[in-house]
Amino acid sequence: MTARGVMVRGVAVALAIVAGCSGPSRPNTDMRLWTQEFAIRAWPNVVPPRSLEPITWTLIVTDKKTRQPIANGQGRIFATNADGVTKWDGFRYGPEVGMYRATFMYPAAGEWAMAIQFRRDSTLPLQKTEDWKQIVRAAAEPGSK
Repeated sequence: MTARGVMVRGVAVALAIVAGCSGPSRPNTDMRLWTQEFAIRAWPNVVPPRSLEPITWTLIVTDKKTRQPIANGQGRIFATNADGVTKWDGFRYGPEVGMYRATFMYPAAGEWAMAIQFRRDSTLPLQKTEDWKQIVRAAAEPGSK
């Protein structure tokens, strides 16, 4: 076998190894949000969310400067629709370092204005992300899914 043939086979093997590496099991639907000190990745467990179903939002919070995960922080996610209905839930920490979860139910379909507030601990003020618009689909008919 020629040197070129060995090189081609080596590249083919390397590409096969890279292609076989598994990436994240969930689709890349996370949003990137920022406050003065924090970088936040957030995503719902259902995309797009449906009304009248519990939706779990997962966040990974890191320090913007050091890029280190923030452990044992505090915060909440909240949403308000055009009718003035507001829903919110506080974050629960874990199971991974820097990961937080909150669950709430949108009572109606439509467009919701959403935001996140977060702080390192109770001695510091909450920092708020920019608002974003979330479309919520109508609930599934009873008996279907």
